[in-house]
Amino acid sequence: MNDALLKPAVQKFIMDNLHADVHKMMLGKSPFEGISSKELAEQIDSKKRSEKKLPTWFRQEGIYFPPKLSVEQTSSEITAAYKARLMTGKKAIDITGGFGVDSYYFSKQVESITHVERNPRLSQIAQHNLRLLGASNASFVIDDALAFLSGSEERFDTLYVDPSRRVENKKIFLLEDTEPNVVENLELFFQVADRLVIKTSPMLDIQSGLIAFRGYTEELHVVSVKNDCKELLWVLSAKNTEEAQIVCSMLGSARPLEFRFKLSEERSEVVSDYAFPAAYLYEPDVAVLKGGAFKTLVSRFSLKKLDVNTHLYTSEKLQEEFPGKVFQIEYSQPYKLFAREKNPGSFNVLSRNFPLSPDQLKKKYKLRDGGEDFLIFTMAVNELITIKAKRVL
Repeated sequence: MNDALLKPAVQKFIMDNLHADVHKMMLGKSPFEGISSKELAEQIDSKKRSEKKLPTWFRQEGIYFPPKLSVEQTSSEITAAYKARLMTGKKAIDITGGFGVDSYYFSKQVESITHVERNPRLSQIAQHNLRLLGASNASFVIDDALAFLSGSEERFDTLYVDPSRRVENKKIFLLEDTEPNVVENLELFFQVADRLVIKTSPMLDIQSGLIAFRGYTEELHVVSVKNDCKELLWVLSAKNTEEAQIVCSMLGSARPLEFRFKLSEERSEVVSDYAFPAAYLYEPDVAVLKGGAFKTLVSRFSLKKLDVNTHLYTSEKLQEEFPGKVFQIEYSQPYKLFAREKNPGSFNVLSRNFPLSPDQLKKKYKLRDGGEDFLIFTMAVNELITIKAKRVL
């Protein structure tokens, strides 16, 4: 850390130049003695990237930012706050501490949080920032996580790990390829903690994860923000004897929702009766789709599915607690009838289980984008149809 970057005049310069060309700035001369142009540009770039993702860090005076990669890879505040709900007991440890966003929110939930980070500079930055933000119950360890755990005699109530999914600049999706290897080191983790919370990529296949974690999974939290699946959070216990519960959590909207089910429940459901659209149309949030609750939605909310491969649902009566988007239908008709019509106006065009994409449909029928009305192209009861609707939830 270069403490000169924390001087009031420098902090003001950083704030005043958030929209400056950082590449051009790096080539110029720094206006401050003891501070390079590269350091200034790095602080400006990382602070700007944090504005929406990390508003607490953005607003707090005196925050020291790491290079942009650390900001890009860190949790957002909304997901970090959610993860904090999964911390139980008094003592927690974050063995992949990084920039410290998760550890900060964990500090609000437990009596003490240990932040482990092998990069000395990043650990120093996290310590400075968390102290500034009031996380006085956080302690910091500069060490390789596995080496620290192997030599530790301390026990924790919850261990959190967010393994790296980028090795040698390549993205990876297999659990066994992560760093640290969370599958290979499960027993080591359980030696120091009663409970594990492991973050994985939303791209990870759920069935393969359940197999890799060998029955330890108590809950799997599938977390989305504004209908964008962000992460999978695996809650593991060495004493678990029950089937894992899938928790689909939808954050970032005016009505955050949660949908819980078990895969055995989904497998036992039988859906053989499909229907054309009635009064309301429902589209599940991506967290529910990732979780795989396709048939369970039918019985939970008294819905009809449009088609075996169409993950849209319908009902005559409004189901306000449905975990996803809800539309009120103006009309539905066979697609071949729509193809004969002239369709002036602006529409939000959706294509679900349909042979043409939204862009292809807009080009083919000269549809203008926008407005409040939705045109939904899909398949119901083995027939291509078009639905005109307005979103109500």
